[in-house]
Amino acid sequence: MRNSYNILYVSPEVAPFAKTGGLADVAGALPKALKDLGHDIRIMMPKYGCISERKYVLREVIRLREIPVRLGQREYVVSAKSAFLPDSKVQVYFIDYPPYFDRDSLYVNPSTGKDWSDNPERFALFCRAVLEVLKVLHWQPDVIHCNDWQTALIPAYLKTRLREDAFFSRVSTLLTIHNLAYQGVFEPSVLEVIDLPQELFLPGGPVEFFGKVNFLKAGIVYADAISTVSEKYAEEIQTEEFGAGLNGVLRRRASDIHGILNGVDYNVWNPETDEFIPHKYSASDLSGKQRNKEALLTQVGLPYNPEVPVIGMISRLAEQKGFDILAEAMERIMAMNVQMVLLGTGDPKYHKMFEKFAKKYPSKLSVNLRFDEPLAHLIEAGSDMFLMPSRYEPCGLNQIYSLRYGTIPIVRFTGGLADTIQDYDPETGRGNGFVFRDYNAEALVEAIQRALNVYQDRTTWTKLVKNAMRQDFSWSVSAKKYVALYKKIITSK
Repeated sequence: MRNSYNILYVSPEVAPFAKTGGLADVAGALPKALKDLGHDIRIMMPKYGCISERKYVLREVIRLREIPVRLGQREYVVSAKSAFLPDSKVQVYFIDYPPYFDRDSLYVNPSTGKDWSDNPERFALFCRAVLEVLKVLHWQPDVIHCNDWQTALIPAYLKTRLREDAFFSRVSTLLTIHNLAYQGVFEPSVLEVIDLPQELFLPGGPVEFFGKVNFLKAGIVYADAISTVSEKYAEEIQTEEFGAGLNGVLRRRASDIHGILNGVDYNVWNPETDEFIPHKYSASDLSGKQRNKEALLTQVGLPYNPEVPVIGMISRLAEQKGFDILAEAMERIMAMNVQMVLLGTGDPKYHKMFEKFAKKYPSKLSVNLRFDEPLAHLIEAGSDMFLMPSRYEPCGLNQIYSLRYGTIPIVRFTGGLADTIQDYDPETGRGNGFVFRDYNAEALVEAIQRALNVYQDRTTWTKLVKNAMRQDFSWSVSAKKYVALYKKIITSK
């Protein structure tokens, strides 16, 4: 049995080149861990306008300069450039078609706030171009690891248009679902543009979804295996509550669905080495954490009192993330002896609501409605607790970052939050955070109050912090699970 595989990792976003969320962090970290395990892994992503060719030293590959890609009645000419993931030997190919990808915003038109109207054409071309680039490179992957709806047509093309192509006859596919809420659902008219057989759109067919075309459904139907980013989420998406209309399709493939928890890149998220925080610290010397707390509060304009705990939040402001119950609970939280620092953007109604709360409680609440990577690191380092009251959370990364920074998570029991955070038990001293189950403001308030009660006993709290910081969620653990899954689908081919 072979010890190494050829793996193509395809993602619409990869940190540090282009990022809108956690998928980019995963795509920038997992391939490094797979490379460290001895596999030949390469990445393909679109060449967006926001990617600096000079900064990341993108190079032209002569044979990838002009590649014809046919989709239906239209032929496109794409090119691809190459670079390496920073601090690694993982090669990245950037699929370049300026009319579709030379934009600073990845999926959304900033002037309208809505998705780019040509997203189906953009990502169908990307999927098809990935396969054509492989042929030009003469590099045959054992497995193509696809991520989310933007890459989900790759398994569909391989099983339909390219099923007789000998080059791909031994290629397996894995589709990872990072968030089932985002599916790539479009009007039926896109069928011609994306070049899939019309019969796939019959009622209940592989791409039909309540009269529309669903890219993610196509991937779920045609991929050799499906994974999600936590074990709990793999179960949840097969239920009506969390299945987002695809629970029936997913249940039919239940034996092919695998939950593998995301890891964390401790080269980036580590208080001992973090370049964004002013004071480094570790589990054996926590003194820097208190100084970071002071630096955080000074930066966001809140008064510093070492006795008052700070709750941090870094999140998209959306109902999925629990902002409806948080809004309902805010007055009760602000009545507690606590301060809060919030960072993120999202639903305008929550922007307005939390700006009002910030004006009402200027010494207790700081609301920062933007993307700010340095501040995100300082919030992790300077907060005492980290709040994630999500209605659902496929994996979540911030609760794992928080553990390493000794910032105790307060989370709802769902998805990856349930897989990573164990409720603290004062009787046994076991647990690494505070967990509530019912999705309502009362349960949220009660969990925060429990955390504040434990915080008053500084000896117990310090023990909890040190325990949290010693936990290991490194990518090497998850990467080995992915390799086992690759092996399973490759050998069953």
